[in-house]
Amino acid sequence: MRRTSRSAALVRTAAATTAVTLLVTASAAAATATTAATDRTHQNGRPDDHGTRTVEVPTLEGRATLSADFLAEGPPSGAQASAANGRQGPWDGQVVPGFSAMVDNGDGTFWAQPDNGFGTQANSADFLLRSYLVEPDWDTGSRRGGSGDIEILDRIDYNDANHVLDFPIVHEDTTDRLLTGADFDVESVVQAKDGTFWVGEEFGPFVLHFDAEGTLLDAPIPLPDGLASPQSPYLPDGADATVRASSGFEAMSASPDGRYLYPIVENALVDETDERRRVVFELDTRRDRYTGRTWSYQTDQPGNVLGDAFTVGRGELWIVERDNFDGPAAVTKRVYEVDLDQVDDDGFLRKELVLDALNIANPRGIDAGEGYGLDETYALPVQSFETVLRLRDGRILLGNDNNYPGNAARVAGTPDDTELVVIDLERERVRDDGVTVVGHRGASGDRPEHTLAAYQQAITQCADYIEPDVVSTADGVLVARHENEISGTTDVADHPEFADRRTSRTIDGRTVTGWFTEDFTLAELRTLRAVERLPEVRPDNTRFDGLYQVPTLDEVIDLARRSVTCDGAQVGVYPETKHPTYFDSIGLSLEEPLVAALEADGLDSRRDPVILQSFETGNLRELDRMTDVRIAQLVSAGGAPYDLVAAGDDTTYADLVTRQGLRGIAQYADGVGLVKDLIIPREADGTLGRPTSVVRDAHRAGLEVHGWTFRAENQFLPTDLRSSEDPTAHGDLAAEIHAFLDTGMDGLFADQPGLAVDAIEASH
Repeated sequence: MRRTSRSAALVRTAAATTAVTLLVTASAAAATATTAATDRTHQNGRPDDHGTRTVEVPTLEGRATLSADFLAEGPPSGAQASAANGRQGPWDGQVVPGFSAMVDNGDGTFWAQPDNGFGTQANSADFLLRSYLVEPDWDTGSRRGGSGDIEILDRIDYNDANHVLDFPIVHEDTTDRLLTGADFDVESVVQAKDGTFWVGEEFGPFVLHFDAEGTLLDAPIPLPDGLASPQSPYLPDGADATVRASSGFEAMSASPDGRYLYPIVENALVDETDERRRVVFELDTRRDRYTGRTWSYQTDQPGNVLGDAFTVGRGELWIVERDNFDGPAAVTKRVYEVDLDQVDDDGFLRKELVLDALNIANPRGIDAGEGYGLDETYALPVQSFETVLRLRDGRILLGNDNNYPGNAARVAGTPDDTELVVIDLERERVRDDGVTVVGHRGASGDRPEHTLAAYQQAITQCADYIEPDVVSTADGVLVARHENEISGTTDVADHPEFADRRTSRTIDGRTVTGWFTEDFTLAELRTLRAVERLPEVRPDNTRFDGLYQVPTLDEVIDLARRSVTCDGAQVGVYPETKHPTYFDSIGLSLEEPLVAALEADGLDSRRDPVILQSFETGNLRELDRMTDVRIAQLVSAGGAPYDLVAAGDDTTYADLVTRQGLRGIAQYADGVGLVKDLIIPREADGTLGRPTSVVRDAHRAGLEVHGWTFRAENQFLPTDLRSSEDPTAHGDLAAEIHAFLDTGMDGLFADQPGLAVDAIEASH
């Protein structure tokens, strides 16, 4: 675990559509591919003999914006647009609602293409489809930096002056036949060597070919095998759409020689059984037809969309993956690299993280303090992160579609500007401090627990591991919930269709009433949304209630293995099996699907960043026989493991932490997760007492010790470390952590991992 000072600020404060490719020569592509491969190697390089590692830190080098309220020359637009953020159309000119695709001209200018305007066919008939020639004057945070403005120099108006189209358009009877957002939803662009533009759009979805002046050259190229969206003019009457509405080619890239295009559907196809599968197609530009070759891309979670693609080498693409949240709610704004020649055992393209756009170092303080995500750490928390380009100097350009006037990620109530930034991947040497920080149920102090938002926040805050509690659905899928009873962690009580499933169960010897995961299929559970479990303690977290789905274990593992810690290692997972004896009794064993999930993702050795934990003992012994990953025995301050209680064994948790008990644990486990009171008990007045010998005894038995759970709120702290009488205010968590580290404890579980990281760094 490590965090640089450059990333600290956003950690403390909280942290459609684009496809852009400029075709390069084969030799340039080969050079780019070599550089990309080298970059990826260094990002995940192994520690050297001194325990240090080279990591790549995405660093902000320049930023430029175009006012959200800027109007380009042209007729009024937005007569049917939805009002938002104090803006109501029509506007006296053409709105520029951000850029969904860009092309690098290599001279400091770019072709920048907005989408269809205001989001739908019905409200965008007065929006003209264009590509603007723009020149950013980069604000670099230095005296020699520019104004930070984006200047529009020229434009191309997309048109069908040659009468290529065989269906009616808005300007059907005009000479110019200018195309509008009711005709096409242009989302991606590739410029060919002859200067013409290949454009991916969503309504067909189609690939369109325009000359350098914007005139349509050929008939739209639809997807093969009758694949079409409900907006396609070619969908036969009464036929079912096979592509979801407005879910076409947000992303499109090309082979380095320009022969092939790779349009990608942004969402799952209508009849797709895997909600996370997206399809990459291959189009032969010489024959204007699809080759029949396809690839499968798996998103981090079901609702994510693919916003852009850019060629970085032969068969190697950068792909923007994003969710539909913005501001503090944003979870996924990432750029992944894939190689069309590399797929995993499930047939999906292997993904490797290039950068997380929510976690960019901003050492020069560019525009710091001007809105959410603008601080010592820069974030692009917009809903529609839709542009990624690798510039000719090797740096990275990112951009957004602002969905004018609807998005307000930076400043509440103010429409987001169109924004472009330049990022460099700067190499740093870092050293692991040796203390393991586990994001307890994610960063559960900052986001509702056991959501991908909480796990992502923990990763941003430099946690080494994220911890999902694992329970089962009725159809045997493992999901992340604190308990199998979910009335306190989801909105299930607000779903009248599930009212009759409220019931009582005996769980580990006690009666519990509510709704239980084992009574829901995964599909049913997906209709629920997470809520904050401790609303009185963490009222700020309630603003995220109702946003996030219950994640599967597979999704949590995928997020971790596709993420990098602040010291350059792969993020680890630390699953806890909840109530394994109970789940065995109802025929939903947790151990077999848990091990299968890890093996499917190649996480099955002691070297892998995985630790399995449980408060029971029998299932850990079973897991020790099933897998080579590390195991930790959880120990509470009182009571006994329920599997032993059920078997009539009178061994208690107190027995487990005797010297003999710890030696027994070492026969099947590699560590112990101890409640804090076993390490340093509290005095009668609530202050910290004297440490026990349990850490030393565990080490002598060959076991690592991780303490739980460290929380910043006063009510969880020793009385002498509280800041006030307010139970929800933060106290001196750092002092508590320092006291526990002095015992030799090897790691800790924290609800606010970022604060734990700060405390650990201050102690070294």
